[in-house]
Amino acid sequence: MGDVVDAILGQWRRERPDLDLSPMGVFARMGRVTRLVETAVDEVFVRHGLRSGEFDVLAALRRSGAPFTMIPSELSAVLMMSRAGMTNRLDRLEQAGLIERRLDAADRRSFQVVLTDKGRTVIDETLTDHAATLNRLGTALGPQDTDALDRILRGLLASWG
Repeated sequence: MGDVVDAILGQWRRERPDLDLSPMGVFARMGRVTRLVETAVDEVFVRHGLRSGEFDVLAALRRSGAPFTMIPSELSAVLMMSRAGMTNRLDRLEQAGLIERRLDAADRRSFQVVLTDKGRTVIDETLTDHAATLNRLGTALGPQDTDALDRILRGLLASWG
């Protein structure tokens, strides 16, 4: 029982039998899974009034632990993004009342980003729905398959640096 990727690979194998196309199938399926997961996850974020990048900022603040405060450069580093892009996200989150910017008492030239009570409620509710969505999407995998896939993907990522 094949899928659309098998059909494509079959065509390529017929046309180019000289090539090893087995990685093509793996990466094509990974791409399809990624797009399906991103769509489902984005639907969760939209239901909670967030964009993916805004979720990332709130999640970074929340998982940092009490007092749920970071400086913008820490957020930029954790989220691997430019400070300019971070400023735009922080502006939107502050307008929504999910974060506050406060002067840093230790360095008056800098400020801290603080998760508000409303922001903590939003990220906790969103994370609950997000986890449920990922669990639902992963139901086809048993615990052993999940562990094996995680190990394989971790190794693949490590091999790329």
